[in-house]
Amino acid sequence: MTQAGIERIPPRIGAFFDMDKTILSENSATLYMRYRYQRGEMSKRDLLMGFGAYLKYKLGILDIRSWTLDMMVQFSGQSEKQLEDEAIAWVEEVVVHTIYPEAERLVKEHLAKSHVVAIVSGATAFVVRPIATRLGIDHILYTRLEVEYGLFTGRVIEPICFEEGKIYWLQQFIDEQAIDLAKSYFYTDSITDLPLMDLVGHPVATNPDPLLYRTAVKRRWPVRFFDPPKPSVRQRTSDSGC
Repeated sequence: MTQAGIERIPPRIGAFFDMDKTILSENSATLYMRYRYQRGEMSKRDLLMGFGAYLKYKLGILDIRSWTLDMMVQFSGQSEKQLEDEAIAWVEEVVVHTIYPEAERLVKEHLAKSHVVAIVSGATAFVVRPIATRLGIDHILYTRLEVEYGLFTGRVIEPICFEEGKIYWLQQFIDEQAIDLAKSYFYTDSITDLPLMDLVGHPVATNPDPLLYRTAVKRRWPVRFFDPPKPSVRQRTSDSGC
């Protein structure tokens, strides 16, 4: 076949969303720790240590790679199917109530335009996939856990989907999907995603942390603040108890 006869796939527009504090009004890791504590599966000391790690993350002083590797060891020997089923139940019971309505509308707008929509998150597939399914999103990029014979080994497939790791996984996805970055969008709340915002033609600071907000204003990027979702009855009960 001559070169002229080869059908070329036209570039597609991507719309990439961070998850925590961008699609969700809460951090999924802290929600999970609180959930496990309320079920008696985590001690108060472990809960406080987890919240301390999250605070370090927000201050930019947490070694995410080391923390992730340490945290994933707890799943060693667990059934992938069992954890998946438990995660789906947890997401439906707790996490879906923290989805920003405006984020959901924004996803629908991009899908209606036939954009390639993907969630790009440092969380695992067990959190990201149910959220993506609920929003009608087909593509997810996430931190991958190693599985052998249906059981978790406790190891992480590197790189984790954070900072340079996000770029690694996103670049592969962009190549596979023939994405035109100059016409694409990236939504995030975190300054840690600045390298990804620099990749696209339409970066949008969404519920940004202070550092990202200052950067967005300086660079004249759009800044969007979403109204928080109304708390469910269960959320109000849980918050009063913890």
